[in-house]
Amino acid sequence: MNAREQTFVETLRANNYKLTRARRALIHALAGASKPLTINGLHARAKEIDPKIGLVTVYRTLELLSELDLVRSVHLADECHGYAVSTPGHTHHLICRACHALVEIDGCNLGAFLKEVEQRTGYRITGHWLEFEGLCPKCAEAEK
Repeated sequence: MNAREQTFVETLRANNYKLTRARRALIHALAGASKPLTINGLHARAKEIDPKIGLVTVYRTLELLSELDLVRSVHLADECHGYAVSTPGHTHHLICRACHALVEIDGCNLGAFLKEVEQRTGYRITGHWLEFEGLCPKCAEAEK
């Protein structure tokens, strides 16, 4: 079990959730991924470990892991979304539109902008996510 998987297990246990075979399979699939995976991609990887895992279980487990801030939904260039392991703190994403590689960008300097948006609209902003799309160096080079 790698460090990412251990974090998942500890967080589940600390919040009084059982570590079922299906959850262990999905955690292993997520923790071993080098890029965001779609629901179907996660399901396929998890089935390699637990052939009985159902798609509904994948959805429910992802919902739980999202609530525990262990995974984040990431919008991919093909108008689909995937899931990636969360890192502590507030981050933004840079996603390659060709290979879907993901880079997390730490920090956020949008405070003044968000306050201006609140003043103009009357909204009380409670959160945000920001993603940039482009080509990673490898895909940019291949496109030349």
